[in-house]
Formats: sequence, C-alpha cells, structure tokens
Amino acid sequence: MSAWVALLGAKGGPAIRPGSSMPTSSLARLGGRLALIDAGLGAAAGVTRQGVELTALDLIVVTHLHSDHVLELGPLIHTAWTAGLRRPLTVLGPPGLARAWEGFVASMAWDIDLRIADEGRPDLRDLVRIETLREDAAHEFGPLRLRAMRNDHPPVRDSFALRLEAEGLAVVFSGDTAPMDEMVPFAAGADLLVHEALLEEAVDALCARVGNGDERLRAHIMRSHTRAEDAARIAARAGVRALALNHLIPADDPAYDESHWRAAVAPHWSGPLHIARDGLRIDLGPQGAGGAAGLTTGETI
Repeated sequence: MSAWVALLGAKGGPAIRPGSSMPTSSLARLGGRLALIDAGLGAAAGVTRQGVELTALDLIVVTHLHSDHVLELGPLIHTAWTAGLRRPLTVLGPPGLARAWEGFVASMAWDIDLRIADEGRPDLRDLVRIETLREDAAHEFGPLRLRAMRNDHPPVRDSFALRLEAEGLAVVFSGDTAPMDEMVPFAAGADLLVHEALLEEAVDALCARVGNGDERLRAHIMRSHTRAEDAARIAARAGVRALALNHLIPADDPAYDESHWRAAVAPHWSGPLHIARDGLRIDLGPQGAGGAAGLTTGETI
C-alpha cells in the first residue's frame, strides 16, 4: 500500500499574487488513511489535483487558526458534501475551531437547508465532528496514530506540531513555529520532517511588498518562524531520514529561488532535501523507515 505526503500549498502567509504559490495545506497517505493537514486557500483544488476525491478524506487536522491554515476549511468540507460526502468526517484542531466551523455553517445555512430539502442530501451539520487536539494522548484512526505537541508561534498560544505514524512510518509536520529544542525528540527518527522555513535576507522585501503593515509585521515574522538554517539543524539533530522545507517565507519573490534555500541548508544538512512547490508529492518508498533511499521526489500531479 503506497504511502506519501503531498505539499499542496507551499507558501507561508495568506496573501496570493499573480504567479505566487498557494497557502498552507498538505495531504498525507499513511496506513491507508488520508489526512489533510491544514486547509489554506486552494486546499480543495490541491487535493483533487493529487487524484484524490474530497469524499475520500478520512481526517482533517488544523494546526492553528491563522487564516493561511484554516480559510478554506468550511468551503472544502461543503464542497466535499456537494460532491457526495455521506460518512462522518473528523476534524481535529485547537480550541476555537468549533466556533469557526459553526460560523461558516451559519453563513451558509440558506444553501445547506435548501439542498437538504430540494436535493435530499444528508444534513452537513450531522456529518462533521470537531475535536480538540490533545497533547496528553494519541489520536487513533485505525492504523494511523497522531500525536500533537504545542509549538512556539507567538502570539498564538494554541499552535501545534504533528507526528503521524502508521505501519512503521513516521511523518512530522512542524506547523508554524520558531525554532525549538523540543522539536528534536518529537521528530526523532521520522522518515520525513516537513518543517516551515524562512530566508532572513528576504524578509524586508516581503514586508515592503505587503505594504499595509508596520514594523510589527517584520517582528512577528522573525519571532514566530524558523530560518532555513535552523530547520536543517533540527533535522540533523533529530536524525530524520529526509527534510522538506515548506510554508516558505517568501515563496513568491522572483529574486529567491530553490538555490537560495539549498545554500542555506547545505552547511547543516546533507540528507535528502525537498523544497516545497504546490503539488509536490514525496513518496515513502518500499524501504520506508529503513533508510533514506525509500524517499523519492514525485512529480506534481
């Protein structure tokens, strides 16, 4: 049974511009289960471009409530429903996620109620189960086991890293976070670490391009995110088998390309390295957790 991770949206932050990548979402297939990690703008299209039906999702996990991670949660689930969703769908996330979902449902009540009455669909509100991420226990979905760890993303308190395990494979998503020593044991031995990353030298140009923030925007970026160099150090210390840089800051500046990310990482990490682009699929090959040779970069589908 194939196992893989697809990075559906490569960029950090909610803004999109002509030619830019889409915000954060990833799709993981482990233990025969399909888990969507975050639901930034473009997530629904990203799933289907992987050849996956929205109705096939077994689990959605939201790492925190910043808009680039949750903006398309409601629309994606609603679209899955119009595409034929009829089984319960579990959505895990931080405190406050239930309120966000209820607000979306309230905003779409006219459409939902009409489709129930006019088209005979099941009530969408009865299909979605919102659960709060817990650090003190594993969440289990058949063979898929998920653990959460609170990360460091000020001023957000409820922000999490995730570890997914099934059938001898492990994938860790850092979520949005400043570098933290606790990530090392959390990611230890994983087949793939998907870690957010920024290029410090590009931050001033990014802030100028945004145009409607002040010095607080730069301060937030620098205190709440991880330089590519630090992500590489964490991967090396954790002994992971492959590293993927994701939630790239910036991902849409033509002055910076893949070579800049690789140059930042090279002094600290010599293993397999994947630089996110929308739709990049990373296959966990037949060797799986047995070695880095089991990880290969697939093509965008």
